[in-house]
Amino acid sequence: MNDLFLPIRLISLAFGFMLCGTVDGRAQLPAQEAVAALVGDQSLAGAEWSISLIDIERNELLADYQGQRLLTPASSLKVLTTSTALLVLGPDYRFRTELAYDGYIDAGGTLQGHLYLKGYGDPTLGSDQYPGVPGVDELLQGMFRALNEAGIKRIAGGVIGDATYFTGPPAPYSWPDRDAGNYYGAGVWALNIHENLFYLPFQQAASEGAKPRLLPTRPSVAGLELDNQVTSAGRNSGDNAYIYGRPYEYRRVVRGTIPAGGGTFTIKGSVPDAPLLAAQLLTDYLRRHGIGVDQSASTYVPDPSRDFARTPLLTLLSPTVQEIVQRANQKSVNLYCEALLLAIGKKYRDEGSRSAGIEAIKAVWSERGLDLSEAKLLDGSGLSWGNRLSGYQLATLLRKIDRDPTISGIFRESLAVAGRSGTLQDAMRGTLAEGRITAKTGSMKKVRSYSGFAETRSGQQLAFSIIVNNYPCSSWQIRRKLEELMAAFCR
Repeated sequence: MNDLFLPIRLISLAFGFMLCGTVDGRAQLPAQEAVAALVGDQSLAGAEWSISLIDIERNELLADYQGQRLLTPASSLKVLTTSTALLVLGPDYRFRTELAYDGYIDAGGTLQGHLYLKGYGDPTLGSDQYPGVPGVDELLQGMFRALNEAGIKRIAGGVIGDATYFTGPPAPYSWPDRDAGNYYGAGVWALNIHENLFYLPFQQAASEGAKPRLLPTRPSVAGLELDNQVTSAGRNSGDNAYIYGRPYEYRRVVRGTIPAGGGTFTIKGSVPDAPLLAAQLLTDYLRRHGIGVDQSASTYVPDPSRDFARTPLLTLLSPTVQEIVQRANQKSVNLYCEALLLAIGKKYRDEGSRSAGIEAIKAVWSERGLDLSEAKLLDGSGLSWGNRLSGYQLATLLRKIDRDPTISGIFRESLAVAGRSGTLQDAMRGTLAEGRITAKTGSMKKVRSYSGFAETRSGQQLAFSIIVNNYPCSSWQIRRKLEELMAAFCR
């Protein structure tokens, strides 16, 4: 094993696990006691744990409970994808999107050919979620201007979305239909649009048990058929509706409940085919603004006999990878991490697929002394239930990140800060952990994880990962208990 630790003494606790400590006892004793109390809590009987806490400077394991145990990490896996993206792609890398045409423009301004919108993986294209990124209307307006400047008044062909830069399924087969049909489980293509999501508003029903009425989606998704099986629950019940479906499936079922009420209530779904939707949106915009398009929108299928040279019209650039990583970790955006994974594979293996990206991640960290051969990685975001990582692997990864001057500052800034920002904005306020814990959170049904950094009152810097699966209590109870543990790390 790489990164061996040299514990001076071992403490064996009555309920059968070992914690490693150091002779000077700076931060480890409170941490050991807190871990012991947590895993020995009878209200958590049956929970599966993997916990590791490492002194970054001294490279010592301060506390560990089944740290080598491989468990489902949920979104803690994102630290692996985002840190590798910073190393392989570089903080300043930008995804590009190209607008081009084949054929020629005749004297009357007719493009005798097709218009191509080719993506290279930008997950932020046309986003209404990312501050500073042009939304769909502004994006299409810029493309319209590019055609005007080129003198194109009509397109004899059609608009074609080209997503061939990446390969493989847009969403892993390991993602359940309930996840893949919703915005957080949107597939990723080389050509993405509007975060690959649509808004689905309901006209609320006044009484519980009644069926709310579906309203048109935003943006409009041609061919989408939704079977509404949603009913109304209490007025404060929140969003418990799910859209079931997968990429390229246009017939979807919506199940669950939304609150009863007198207004509208909106949920978000994943688009079936982002490259086609992008081409359709551009086609519709051009037609509405006076540029005729003779053929329907379509997606590009490579055909050597019809693969003509293209003339560029416009190149669009995404925010930097550094900026995308910050939003991916702060807001836990699955789409961004899946795009980064495919881009890693393309850069490192010249193959824009998940398998290539995963191979690259393992190779990159193996070169840096972290053995991930036993880890099971199925995606870049942590949404797959079949992912398996250990607390020790993640804590060791975080220590290595922090010791790498090329990415350490950037990466730390991308994490949520307890009581201050991101997914930890409302967590641990008024405790010792506020401002001292920076971490990536992870949450799925009966899965909770935190992986990041802790600073003690004396300034000691620690890397940690806490993963728990199959806990028997409520989600808010496990969250409170884990927050108490992280506060103990800061003593």
